[in-house]
Amino acid sequence: MKIVLATSNKGKIEEFKKLMPNDDVCAFETLIGKIDIEETGTTFKENAVIKAKAVYDKIADEKVVVISDDSGISVPLFNNEPGVYSARYAGKDATDCANNEKLISKLNAHNVTTTKAFYTACIAMVYKNEVYTVHGWMYGRVIDKCIGSKGFGYDPMFIPDGFEQTLGELDSEVKKALSHRSRALKLAKKVLDVIL
Repeated sequence: MKIVLATSNKGKIEEFKKLMPNDDVCAFETLIGKIDIEETGTTFKENAVIKAKAVYDKIADEKVVVISDDSGISVPLFNNEPGVYSARYAGKDATDCANNEKLISKLNAHNVTTTKAFYTACIAMVYKNEVYTVHGWMYGRVIDKCIGSKGFGYDPMFIPDGFEQTLGELDSEVKKALSHRSRALKLAKKVLDVIL
């Protein structure tokens, strides 16, 4: 099955390829070039659907499945920030480092070294012009420093429930088993098994 990912995030593309080793997975840019998709939604689901539909409409091929995910980290202490703004928390085109620094400064401003947090992933699938969505979550806590160089995004400052190490330190197979995206993708595969 040809799976087209509605993302240009290299970390997400690699993660999807590892999670879907038996499918022909490619980034949308390899088929239609770079397009700018404005994420105007206020929820992960809205943004995932916006991205998937935009790419599907450009490709205009009913034989492909376009998959998009919108995901991020939420910290209940900060009214669930950064939430849907996780990738641009420190501003448009912010680096992972800048986003992490902003979250660390927020922890410092509240005089806490760690607090509860959770990751959310919404996966949207568009096939034959129908839209399907699923969600996955991973719970844990954020800390006020970055530890480890594995993963991307907020991984070096997130410790999943039941662990003492950050996602930036954990082996990729361990992370794959617990990740919000893995959990959402397992549900997405069930949907794909029904619709394909």
